[in-house]
Amino acid sequence: MAPPTLRLAQDPDADALLASNPLALLVGMLLDQQFPLEWAFRAPYRLAGRMERTSLDAGEIAAYDPEAFVKLMAGPPALHRYPASMAGRVQALCRHVAERYGGDAAALWHTAESGQELLRRLRALPGFGEQKARIFVALLGKQLGVRPAGWREAAGPYGEDGARRSAADVTDADSLAEVRAFKQAAKRAAKGV
Repeated sequence: MAPPTLRLAQDPDADALLASNPLALLVGMLLDQQFPLEWAFRAPYRLAGRMERTSLDAGEIAAYDPEAFVKLMAGPPALHRYPASMAGRVQALCRHVAERYGGDAAALWHTAESGQELLRRLRALPGFGEQKARIFVALLGKQLGVRPAGWREAAGPYGEDGARRSAADVTDADSLAEVRAFKQAAKRAAKGV
């Protein structure tokens, strides 16, 4: 079965890696904070290139020398606005996947029997809070067809059909612009502007 088509990175090669390498998708989601969404999801592809690999491996990243890994993240160009702290988070995420899921990031969602179990597993990931976990449940359900019972409820508002709230809803450049506009409006509303 061919991997799904993703458009999160807005770059064909980076998106192909996200679609074929579940760890790359998790890392992209982890990096999607205080950084443009498409840049965050391009970072796993750039990281793989810097490691001279065609995909990411949880065990290899977890075992990487932390100082050398910070240098990989720092670039140039940097793979995140905060490359040193995010390097530590990426390695912690990879350790978790290596230790709890045998290095198979997809096992995290393929073996979840319900949306709530999937949400619980995602919340347990280093660097994943409630909101990020819900967005990832929605991304899995909407774009990858991972739909355990109750997945929409677990995703909360991010699981709504037709929503343009998050990475879960980015399918092309237009939807990326809509998600960006939604986020900007939410920030203005939170500030009372």
